[in-house]
Amino acid sequence: MKQNKAIWFGLSIMAMVVIAVIVLTPWTALTTPHIGLIMLALVVVTIMLGFPTAFTLMGMGVIFSFLAYYMQSGESMRAIEQTLSLMVQRTYATMTNDALISIPLFVFMGYLVERANLIEKLFKAMHLALARVPGSLAVATLATCAIFATATGIVGAVVTLMGLLAMPTMLKSGYGVKLTAGAITAGGCLGILLPPSVMLIVYGATAGVSVVQLYAGALFPGLMLAGLYILYVILVGKFWPHLAPPLPESERHLPLPAPAQSLASGGQTRAMVGLVGAMFKGRRNRDVPMSFLVRNMAVVLVPLAIFLLLMGTTHRILTTPAVEYDIPDELRLGYVAPSGSGGLAEPPMEGGLSEPPLEGGLSEPPGAGGVAEPPGTPTPAAEPGVTEPAAAVAAALAADGDAGAGLSAPMNFWIVFGVIGAGLLAFYVFLTWQRLEIFKMLMASFFPLSVMILAVLGSIVFGLATPSEAAAMGALGGALLAAAYRRLNMPVLKESVFLAAKTSAMVCWLFVGSSIFSAAFALLGGQQIIEAWVLGMGLTPVEFMLLAQIIIFLLGWPLEWTEIIVIFMPIFIPLLANFGIDPLFFGLLVALNLQTAFLSPPVAMSAFYLKGVSPPHVTLNQIFLGMLPFMGIQIVAIFLLYMFPGIGMWLPTVLYR
Repeated sequence: MKQNKAIWFGLSIMAMVVIAVIVLTPWTALTTPHIGLIMLALVVVTIMLGFPTAFTLMGMGVIFSFLAYYMQSGESMRAIEQTLSLMVQRTYATMTNDALISIPLFVFMGYLVERANLIEKLFKAMHLALARVPGSLAVATLATCAIFATATGIVGAVVTLMGLLAMPTMLKSGYGVKLTAGAITAGGCLGILLPPSVMLIVYGATAGVSVVQLYAGALFPGLMLAGLYILYVILVGKFWPHLAPPLPESERHLPLPAPAQSLASGGQTRAMVGLVGAMFKGRRNRDVPMSFLVRNMAVVLVPLAIFLLLMGTTHRILTTPAVEYDIPDELRLGYVAPSGSGGLAEPPMEGGLSEPPLEGGLSEPPGAGGVAEPPGTPTPAAEPGVTEPAAAVAAALAADGDAGAGLSAPMNFWIVFGVIGAGLLAFYVFLTWQRLEIFKMLMASFFPLSVMILAVLGSIVFGLATPSEAAAMGALGGALLAAAYRRLNMPVLKESVFLAAKTSAMVCWLFVGSSIFSAAFALLGGQQIIEAWVLGMGLTPVEFMLLAQIIIFLLGWPLEWTEIIVIFMPIFIPLLANFGIDPLFFGLLVALNLQTAFLSPPVAMSAFYLKGVSPPHVTLNQIFLGMLPFMGIQIVAIFLLYMFPGIGMWLPTVLYR
C-alpha cells in the first residue's frame, strides 16, 4: 500500500512538472533559453522515471548541445563535430580534476573499516557506557552511527549494519518502532555530512571551493546535528519513558576477570586504588598476576598520556613567539620607491674617466702619520645614528633573550586545562572494576577508529597533507585495522576493491554527465534567463538564501543528493556573487539541507536500507513517520547555522584565512 502511495506521489510530481512546462512556456515566442529550461524539466522527469542519472544527464546534454549548435550554424555535420568535441573536452576536464582522486581512496577505506567488524563491539561498549542516560540504547545508536559514519562515510552500510545490530535489541527492550527507525536512519545519514564526506568532495569540485576548507567547516555543524539528535532522544526518554525505557539493571553488568574479582572481593572497589595497591603488595597478592596489573594500568593511563601530550603541544604552540624577519622596504610586496629614487642612478662624474684621487706619489698609511692619543684619553662619542659593533651585538643578544623567554599562555588555555584535568581526576577517582571493563571495550573498538579518523582529518585540516594523500593513508590505515582484527583476507579485499571501483565509477560518470549537461544548458542560455529572473525579483541576500534553501529542501523529496548537486548547484553558484554570499558558507548550508534527501519520502534511500533488514512487522510507513522528527531537527540545525555562521566558518577562518 505504501509503495503504491510512493508511486502515485512520484507520478503527481512529474505531472506537475509537465503541466508547468506546458502552461508557462511561451510557445509562440520560443527562444533558446526557454529550450534550456525545458531540458532541465525533462531531466528531472526522466530521472524520476528511474533512468540512470549519469547517462540521463549525458544523453540530454548531447541532444540539446547538438540542437544549440545546429540553431547557431544551421549545418548538421558541423553541429555533430562541435558536439563530439564538446563531449571529449568536458570528459577530459572532469577526469583531470585532482579533487576526484580522493574519492576511490576514501570509499575503499570505508569498505575496509566496515568489514573490520568494529561496529558490533563499538555499539555494545557504547550502550553499556551510556546505560544511565535516558534513552541509552537510542543514544548509543546515534553515537555509534556518528563515529562509524565518520570512519566510513557510506550511508547504506551504516544504516544496514545498525539495523541488524541495534534494531532487534531496541525493539526487545521496549523501544517504539518509530523512535528506533528514526534514530538508526538519522544517525546513518550523518556520513554524508561529517568529513571525510564524498558529498563535500562533489560539491567542492562542482562549486570550485576548497575541499580542505569544506572539511574544516563541516566538522562542527555535523557534531551539532548529532548533538541535537542525541538531545531529542534524551528528552523523549526522560518525559516519555514508555517509548525509550531504561536499560534493566541486570544488563548493565559485565562478568569480571578472576584477578579483578579477587581484588574487588578484598574490599578494593575502586580500580585505580586497587591496581596501585596490588602492584606494591608483592607476594601478599599471589593470586593477582603482575602482568594483569601492568596491562590494566597501561590501559587506564592512556587518557592521562593523551591529555598531557595534547596540553603540552598546545602550550608549546601558544607560548612560542612568532618569528619576525626584518625585511627591507624595497623587498616588500607592493613597495613603491620614492620619487626621484627609482631606476638606475647616473654616475657621479658626467664626463669621461675621472683622475685618480691622488695625483702624485704614494700616500701615507691611514694611521702612520701624526701623533696618537694617549692611552687614557676617553673615546669620543659616536655620531648620532651610528651604532658601534659591540652595542649592536649586545642589542641583538638582548632581543634574543627576550624572544627566548616565550609568551604566557592565555587564560582560556588554563581554564580548559583545569576543566579537562578535573574531569580526568573524577574519572580515576570513581573508576570501578565494572567501568574499567567497559572502558577496555571502548579502547578496543573506539580507540583504533578515533586514531585513524584523527590522523586522516587532522592531516587534512592542519595542512599536513592534501585530501588525496590523506585518503591514501586512510586506505592503508583501514587495511591495517582490518588486518589487526583478522578480517583482511582475499575475499574481503576483492569485494572492497570491487565496491570502491563501482562507487567511484558512478561518481565520475555523474561528473561527466553533469559537465556535458551544464555546457548544453549554458549554450542554450538557460543560466542567463534564470539569473535575469532571480535578479529581477529584487531579493535581498537573506531572501535569496531562504529561497535557495527551500528549493533544495523540496528537491530532496523526489531527488537524491547527487542529482541536486550536479544539476542545480551549477545554477545557484553563479548567483552567489550578486548577493555577496560566500560559496563555502552556502555549501555548509546545502550539506545540512541535503540530509533531507536521505530522510524524505518517497526517495528516502535510508528507509529502504532499513526496511530490507528490519523484522516483518516493521512497515515502511512506520519508518517514514519515525524519520519526520529528525527532519524537523535538521531544519533547526540549518536555522542555527544561518543565525550563527561561526559554527561552520570559525575553524576554516582561523586555519586558512
